[in-house]
Amino acid sequence: MGRAAVTTTAIRTDMRRLPPARDERRGPRRSFAQQRAAKASSNDEAARAGAARSARSALPAASLLQLIWLASPALPVGGFSYSEGLESSVERCGVTSESIASGWLGDQLHLALARGDLAVVAKALAAWRRGDLAHVHALNDWVLQTRETSELRLQAEQMGRSLVDWLRNQDAGQPERLRELDALAAMSPTYPVAFALAAARTQAAVRDVLLAFAFGWAENMVQAALKSVPLGQSAGQRILARLASEIPAAAERAQGLMDGERQAFSPMLAILSAQHETQYSRLFRS
Repeated sequence: MGRAAVTTTAIRTDMRRLPPARDERRGPRRSFAQQRAAKASSNDEAARAGAARSARSALPAASLLQLIWLASPALPVGGFSYSEGLESSVERCGVTSESIASGWLGDQLHLALARGDLAVVAKALAAWRRGDLAHVHALNDWVLQTRETSELRLQAEQMGRSLVDWLRNQDAGQPERLRELDALAAMSPTYPVAFALAAARTQAAVRDVLLAFAFGWAENMVQAALKSVPLGQSAGQRILARLASEIPAAAERAQGLMDGERQAFSPMLAILSAQHETQYSRLFRS
């Protein structure tokens, strides 16, 4: 018994002299508080690194504000005066409720805007930035040639001229920019191509420009629906929310289309636009 007690005491004494247990892979064991503090520090470092990356990739404030400005329905280009066949669809196709109007505009976004004007904006933006006026001219001609009624062509040309006039006012005293405007004005400018020129002067990526263009279109069309269906403001905001949720997908599709893949084929919309030209009572120019 005496010897066993001595041996046990010696072992305990020796254990007190040993260094803390060490995991060969992880190093000395740390307390829970130390582990939590280290994890918090690591998370803080990751958050700071993420914020730094976001700051580097974020759109500069001036460019962001320019896109918001271009997308605003208050931009003096006359977009609020067109319904793009919606007014005629109310009279002839039974677009008389929030749900039907919402579906109509959603279809127009994906089947007409995304396959046509949005794809033009994407290509024209790149062409303006690289100074390829031949490609710009070809895109502008495509827009003119694919407007199937006099009203739709009137809208594209009138809004294009108005945006060129607005840009000329903004660009006073900048000869290089004025030369671009003169070149565009000589083409009978259309709105998608003029919008692309305005956006090309920002640092915005193609996707951001398409989102701005499409949202500007959506706001104008919802305002047309409020007046022609008619609808209340809450219904209009619900429709706009739906369109806003679908615009990114439409922009992605438009951005991926090549020149030979663009389409301007919406025959029912063209028929309604033609019928609108002789509609007895109307609020809008198309």
